Amino acid sequence: MSKKAYFYIDDVIWPYRDITREKPASIFDHHLLKMLKEAHDRYGFKVVLNSFYRTDYFYGDDEFTLADMTDAYKEEWEAASDWLKIGFHAKQEFPDYPHVNADYEDMKNLYERFKKEVIRFAGEKVLSTACNPHWLPISKEGICALRDCGIKMVSVSTGDRQEYNGDESSLPYGHAFRLLNNRKPETMVFGRNSRNEAIKYSICGYNHMSEEETKKIRFTKDVVFDEETGIYFKKFWNGVCLNLTPLEEIEADMAKSLEHDYSFSATHEQYAYPDYFAYQPETRDKLFKMCEIYEKNGYEYIFIEDLIEE
Repeated sequence: MSKKAYFYIDDVIWPYRDITREKPASIFDHHLLKMLKEAHDRYGFKVVLNSFYRTDYFYGDDEFTLADMTDAYKEEWEAASDWLKIGFHAKQEFPDYPHVNADYEDMKNLYERFKKEVIRFAGEKVLSTACNPHWLPISKEGICALRDCGIKMVSVSTGDRQEYNGDESSLPYGHAFRLLNNRKPETMVFGRNSRNEAIKYSICGYNHMSEEETKKIRFTKDVVFDEETGIYFKKFWNGVCLNLTPLEEIEADMAKSLEHDYSFSATHEQYAYPDYFAYQPETRDKLFKMCEIYEKNGYEYIFIEDLIEE
């Protein structure tokens, strides 16, 4: 069996806004989608756009929601559905950990709104049945709601789960308040490996696996079925996050997983935008470097939910 590679982009909302307002001849005239199509045409690349339902006021009072998205390009989205899909991420970028203590009805209502709009403007074939929740943690109720809406697989956080000790200063960015608000029994904390030093102590929800459990399947195509919720679990990430990895370090970082059957990499939307404060002009170079490395090492691109069928 061939080696598999998976890639997604988190935090996607701005291309939908741009396409609706600018009315290009093709969705692939948009600078981000154009780059992705070039990668697909050259390398057989596949990608999931893990998307927000609306823009966030953090960037200014210019609200755009998926309900505003034009359906003028629906046939083009559908024609590309074999390599380009849209997945649910969150309602908007902030607050952090939006789903960690989600109630069933709130999660179900939000996802159904998201799903309705994606089907309207892009078609059902474009909708991913895997979910990488924003900041990862999601409550058990939230997972059950996603299951009842058609989601089959959810990504997990990994590390040593611990009870929260009540020390607000142990969590950055006011995350202690996110943990405590409407807290569910499964909401705890864990230590994780991250290039971002600030979040090495983080919140976890129901979708969490110990480091020991994760090691058994990290670089394999195996998935874990959770009997209590009827959802498949997999740590989607085991490769590089392109926006966190300097161009000259991508090859060395990817080498850690390339001898295995399954490798995953990702990035975030914002870094491809020149008006973003942390814009990375080398975004395209990073993507194509990753694609070249996967091609050289015999990987075939998949969507993560394809692993359920293998």
